Amino acid sequence: MLVPVRITSALVDPALLDLPWSTPLEEWPAQHLVALPQGISRHIVRFVRLGDYVYAFKETRERIAEREYDLLRALERIDFPSVEAVAVVADRQTEDGEPLESVLITRHLQFSLPYRALFSHTLRPETMSRLLDALAALIVRMHLTGFFWGDCSLSNTLFRRDAGAFAAYLVDAETGALHNSLSNGQRGEDLEIARVNIFGEALDLQAAGLLHESIDPEVVCEEVVQRYERLWHEITYEQAIEREARRDIEGRIRRLNELGFDVAEVAMSGGEDGRFLVRPKVVDAGYHTRRLLRLTGLDAEENQARKLLNDLDAYRAESDLIDEQQAAHRWLTEVFEPVVRAVPAHLRRKLEPQELFAQIIEHKWLLSEQAGRDVGMRHAVQSYLTDVLVHRPDEQAILGVEVPSLS
Repeated sequence: MLVPVRITSALVDPALLDLPWSTPLEEWPAQHLVALPQGISRHIVRFVRLGDYVYAFKETRERIAEREYDLLRALERIDFPSVEAVAVVADRQTEDGEPLESVLITRHLQFSLPYRALFSHTLRPETMSRLLDALAALIVRMHLTGFFWGDCSLSNTLFRRDAGAFAAYLVDAETGALHNSLSNGQRGEDLEIARVNIFGEALDLQAAGLLHESIDPEVVCEEVVQRYERLWHEITYEQAIEREARRDIEGRIRRLNELGFDVAEVAMSGGEDGRFLVRPKVVDAGYHTRRLLRLTGLDAEENQARKLLNDLDAYRAESDLIDEQQAAHRWLTEVFEPVVRAVPAHLRRKLEPQELFAQIIEHKWLLSEQAGRDVGMRHAVQSYLTDVLVHRPDEQAILGVEVPSLS
């Protein structure tokens, strides 16, 4: 029997109506649930499969659910790395007429893991370092966007593999606010919240025996702030340049592009000493991601995109192709797609195609260094499949369930 509820949704799926909305989320029957790892949350959170997709359901107050839904939708419109808001279900009540909290529904981010799943075994210091880099970059990007998080933590972040690094995604915007820009005080408050939260999370990991003995929780929380400040300075500082040194301006823009940030314009003013004061206006991250998408249609994380573009550029030079679009089309059909198709069906759930290709490129370079010559892509693919990929744990094994393709 259908229970009357009010659904505000970006997803037209009648299956939403068939769920047991008159039952508290904590008591939902297992037939509706998917066992996925999750971070620490003050709310009841469950994962539910609807058709071919998996969604996260979070119980909270109606006003908070609607506000977070609107904010996540706004972040999606500006292409910010966050989970996708799908619906708010309100006016819930039990069969006895007792009111129940509303539910915010977001789409599960495929191939992503909360930090506690990554720490299911003791993580090496290098891996922790990459996680902190990803989190610092996420906070910088959100502050450039004018987004105040208000509850920055590892628990409120999801991580995806990104060609040897990690990409971080915001997963909880309950305390957030989107402004035209942030003051230094607002940025400082966000960083102080991050410092306190991450210190507590690192202590929790240490108590559970999941933190490498060389990692100090106090150092971890300070490292996030220091990495943020270094990146923020590189992106925003005003640089004094000699009038004739145009190459210095071009070099600054190239460095920002290498960090993954687009520059919309450069503000220049004359200084009293005859030099120019230059401040680039950074508009967004994702420089390489957007270039790869424009050329090939492939949607990848920033580091993945950088590696794939390097391979594409090398292919273009070797093939002596002047037209970039033509080279991209031929690279896609003659290099990328054959590599992805070479992976046996039973191994395709281990890594998404872009990450797989990026790792094969790295594997090919290592084999070529050992052999003292270019071993070729065919040999590198076979070697990676038999010597590396087959021994990796399945992504669905880490997650506890097979996650359907979202393509």
